[in-house]
Amino acid sequence: MQQKAVEAVSIMPVSHFMRVRLFWLGLLAMMLVLAQTMTARAHQESLAELAEQISPAVVNITTSTMVERRTGPQGIVPEGSPFEDFFREFQDRNRDGDRPRRSSALGSGFVISEDGYVVTNNHVIEGADQILIEFFPGDGQPKEELPAKVIGTDPKTDIALLKVDAEQPLKFVKFGDSNTARVGDWVVAMGNPLGQGFSVSAGIVSARNRALSGSYDDYIQTDAAINRGNSGGPLFNLEGEVVGVNTAILSPNGGSIGIGFSMASNVVANVVDQLREYGETRRGWLGVRIQDVDDDLAESIGLEKAAGALITDVPEGPAKEAGLESGDVILSFDGEDVDDTRSLVRQVGNTSVGKSVRVTVFREKGTKTFVVTLGRREHAERAVPAAMENPEDDDAVETEKTILGLTLGLLTDDMRAELNVPDEMDGLVVLSVDEASQAFEKGLRAGDLITEAGQQKLKSLSQLDDRIAEAEEAGRKSLLLLVRRNGEPRFVALSLEDE
Repeated sequence: MQQKAVEAVSIMPVSHFMRVRLFWLGLLAMMLVLAQTMTARAHQESLAELAEQISPAVVNITTSTMVERRTGPQGIVPEGSPFEDFFREFQDRNRDGDRPRRSSALGSGFVISEDGYVVTNNHVIEGADQILIEFFPGDGQPKEELPAKVIGTDPKTDIALLKVDAEQPLKFVKFGDSNTARVGDWVVAMGNPLGQGFSVSAGIVSARNRALSGSYDDYIQTDAAINRGNSGGPLFNLEGEVVGVNTAILSPNGGSIGIGFSMASNVVANVVDQLREYGETRRGWLGVRIQDVDDDLAESIGLEKAAGALITDVPEGPAKEAGLESGDVILSFDGEDVDDTRSLVRQVGNTSVGKSVRVTVFREKGTKTFVVTLGRREHAERAVPAAMENPEDDDAVETEKTILGLTLGLLTDDMRAELNVPDEMDGLVVLSVDEASQAFEKGLRAGDLITEAGQQKLKSLSQLDDRIAEAEEAGRKSLLLLVRRNGEPRFVALSLEDE
């Protein structure tokens, strides 16, 4: 009996272990089945329904332009030469080639309203005297071409708005919120790549907030195939909303290598609204020249972190009327934080002309808020910046000094004429720069004019010494200089630790 008891006791743990093992094996099997089911379902998912839904609103665009042919070279055979008759006959035979010819180009676009408004890239239709829109309404329906007229263009964002007159309401697509597009989200590009006709490609959002060359750039980078002919076509999210307009590619050979750029829909929608209402853009204008704030600049003016947009100049305009000054750092605009100059330019440009906004700046170790009524940038771009005020007189006798890696001199009349410096502007001229100095690394060169130091105007070398002493007494590690080259201002912070 004792032996059986022992056997019973020994059997119990083995049976329990088996039950536990079977439980986990069963659970694992269920997880594998679930995973296989989800994988199969994912493989069965298709973009076909999405493509069928939105493709009728995507169009091909054909543009044509009359191009003048250049007449061939004249007089290359001397008069009396035995080849003169042969050359004259050759010219007569090829004279037809000198006639104007029509050049064609292809692009893409998309319909945004049932009454026929079409969005595309400005470079697709620029210079064209004839624009044809080709529709693909769906299977079993004939293709249709309609002439289009230009409502308005915006070269800064490379957007154009066209209009066609159709006999019946057109299928259209809507803009989505590009700010909600995340890196990794699926997107679909549609258009007319390489003139092959309607085509769909899919990929993901590879990056956000890309800048190429413009002040208002806000590109979505995608690996969805984009080629020549896709320009102006839409980039869709999986909800069928337009989140971008396919504009450019990065490629060593002209074909897609998976780096395409689409202008964000939030930028495009704002431009399209203005083109539709006014036939042109009407962007807000603050009236300042600005530059980014780096760590050295932030330290030199006592700013806790490198952020905002540093004002380098305030010409006549809204900002000057409101009281903003050179050296102010714009921290917020109309209730939104300003990260850098790009963000401020976009914020101002997207704000209505004539709107009164609150602008908060950092000035003299504190913040101040001003109310600025915005002007219109398009008008201001033709205006000439106002001259700076005359600095006070100074009895300095020094004419040349080497400091901070710079050899500086007083601004003479000859230098003023040579450097094209206005009569009302004064400062210290950079005569030479030590190539081993921080000043050279930060881009200062002979011929630059330093008009301010420590956010105070300069007219003499002794004033520069005073500004350096003041910065050192305040515990500053660097001195802020306002440098002008060919009339363009920028701030540079130079270290004082080596002085």
